[in-house]
Amino acid sequence: MKKIITSLLFFSVAFAMSQTDSRLYDIIEAVSADRIENDIKTLANFGTRNTFSDTISETRGIGAARRWIKAEFDKTSKNCGNCLNVFYQKDFVTKEGNRRVPKDAWVVNVIAIQKGTKYPNRYIIMSGDIDSRASDTMDFTTDAPGANDNASGMAGTIEAARVLSNYKFENSIIYVGLSGEEQGLFGGQGLATYAKEKGWDIIGILNNDMIGNIEGVDGVIDNRSFRIFSEPVPADETERQRRSRRFYGGEVDGISRQLARYVHKKVKTYMPEMNPMLIYRLDRFGRGGHHRPFNDLGFAGIRIMEAHENYNRQHQDIREENGIKYGDVIEGVNFAYAKKLTAVNAINLASLAWSPSPPKEVEIGGIVEPSVKFRWKKSDDSNVVGYKIYWRDTTAPQWQHSRFVGDVTEFTLNGIVIDNYYFGIATVGKNGHESLIVFPAKTFR
Repeated sequence: MKKIITSLLFFSVAFAMSQTDSRLYDIIEAVSADRIENDIKTLANFGTRNTFSDTISETRGIGAARRWIKAEFDKTSKNCGNCLNVFYQKDFVTKEGNRRVPKDAWVVNVIAIQKGTKYPNRYIIMSGDIDSRASDTMDFTTDAPGANDNASGMAGTIEAARVLSNYKFENSIIYVGLSGEEQGLFGGQGLATYAKEKGWDIIGILNNDMIGNIEGVDGVIDNRSFRIFSEPVPADETERQRRSRRFYGGEVDGISRQLARYVHKKVKTYMPEMNPMLIYRLDRFGRGGHHRPFNDLGFAGIRIMEAHENYNRQHQDIREENGIKYGDVIEGVNFAYAKKLTAVNAINLASLAWSPSPPKEVEIGGIVEPSVKFRWKKSDDSNVVGYKIYWRDTTAPQWQHSRFVGDVTEFTLNGIVIDNYYFGIATVGKNGHESLIVFPAKTFR
C-alpha cells in the first residue's frame, strides 16, 4: 500500500509539472478588446487628466476620471459578490521644491484589492496611470486626451480586474490607477510607502505604461512585440551585497529581473505568438515609470509596454505641423494589441496569485568541487509539492535548464561545476504553478 501511495504521489507531481493550466487560456480568451476600447475612449473624453486639472467637474479633468475608475472597480466588485475592496489612497504634494508641480494638490490613487483566500497579505500588483499631460507638463487646462499614455494601461488594469474577479486565488491581487506620474512618480511613491507602512508582502508590481501603440516613430509596425524593463539588482542593496557580487556573480539576477524572466517564460508558454523582449534596464534610457518607486523601497517591479513608441503622439499638444499630426489621440491606439498586453498581465497575475511562496535563505556551495550544492529553508506554504533548481550559462538572458528535486531542503547537482553557471531555486505548488526564482544569497562549504 505504501508503494502505491508513493507512486501516486510521484505521478500527481509529474502530471502537475508537465501540464499547462487551462484556466490561463480561458483568461486570455476572456479579455475583451471591445471593453478596453470603450474604457480608453471614456478616459480620453475627459479632455485632460493632468494631475492638477479640474477635480469638481463630472465630465472633465482628473477628478471625474478617478471617480469613473472607482465606479468601474465598484461595479466589478458588485458582480463578483463584493470580492474587491475599493478605495482611494492619497498624498498631498506641494509646489515648493517640486519643479513639475504648478500648485499644491492631492495626488489620489484608486485601489481595488482582491483578497487571497489563504495568504491575504501577499500581493501581486498591476498598475496603470490615470494622469495625462500636454506638451508642457505644467499646463493643466489644455486638452491632453492621453489615449495611449496612459489610458491604455489604465483600461488594461480595469479589464484585468473584470476578468480575474471571476476566480479565487490564494494570494491577493491589487489593481491600481496611479496619479502624478508625469509630475514625478508621486502616485507610485505614495502607494509604495503605504505598502511599506502596512507591512504588505509584495510579490511584485507589473507597471503598464503605454500598451496600445503599434506604429513606431521609426516606421516599424509591430503588433506582437512588447518590452519588459527591469533593473538588474535592488536599489536598496547593502554595500556588503555589492562587494559579494564581485566574487559570486548576480549582476543581472535581482528580484525585479527574476520577475521579468517569469513574465517572459509565461508568455512564451501560453502566448507563443507574442514576442516578449527582455530589456536589461530600469526603464527607457534616462526615463522613468511608476515601478521605480517600488524598486526604490526594495520591491520587485517591472514595466510592461509597447515595443515601438511614437514620440509624435507622446507628450504633445494636439496639432498639425508640416504635414505631421501630433497628439495622443484615440486614432493612435490599436485595441487588439492592448488586449494582448492586458492578457499578458492577466495570466501572470493569475499564475503568481496561484503560486506558493518562494524558498527562504537559499545558499549555494561547491567551490573547487565537481558538483554544486544547495540548501534552503522550506516555504511555509501548505500547497508546496517540492522545489525546482534552475541554472543557465552566465551569459544567457533566460534560465535554460531545470530539475525538480522534490520536497527537500538540500540537494547536490553532480557533475555540474559551480564556476560555469548561474543558479536559482523556485517553489512548486500542487497546482503546478511556481514561485519566482530565488538567486542564492549566501555560500557554504
